[in-house]
Amino acid sequence: MSVPPSPMRHRQPSDDGMTRVELTWIEKRIEHWIRFGRIAVDEIVDRRRRIVRFRPGAIFAFVRWAANDYGTVSSRIDIVRAVGTGEPFTTLPFVRPGGDILLKIESWPKVSQVLAAIDATEAAGVDPCDAAPDHWWHVHNRIAAGQQPRPYTLERHRAWLKRREIEG
Repeated sequence: MSVPPSPMRHRQPSDDGMTRVELTWIEKRIEHWIRFGRIAVDEIVDRRRRIVRFRPGAIFAFVRWAANDYGTVSSRIDIVRAVGTGEPFTTLPFVRPGGDILLKIESWPKVSQVLAAIDATEAAGVDPCDAAPDHWWHVHNRIAAGQQPRPYTLERHRAWLKRREIEG
């Protein structure tokens, strides 16, 4: 008789305290990739699969796209903050244990809007993983409401850095 896994086991990051993301790349069928984020560990499983890990607090964008013989079946992007041990989180496919979801968008037209917002953040001279988490919530809400998100500027980034410094 086997013992069922402990429910607490599923509530914790991996044994090393990091968030694991399973990436798959089967050309024109399943394409999962990281758009931005500071990868702490990159493990190649085989020629089509990798597992990347993020330290607690790291922010990353995870893109998932799938197709069949008739075209795109699904496309989505999630911007996630990796959680530490004991922090609350939301589960997400291919992300263990899950994370603090800052943005969750489905359908290619909306995903491409998010990718454009990421590009604009980089064009402003800010690494998207360093941008204020509030910005990604803003992008999510504006796109979900069918409106254009405001760009993330260097001025907004400096204000975020000062706010984070004051809050400690």
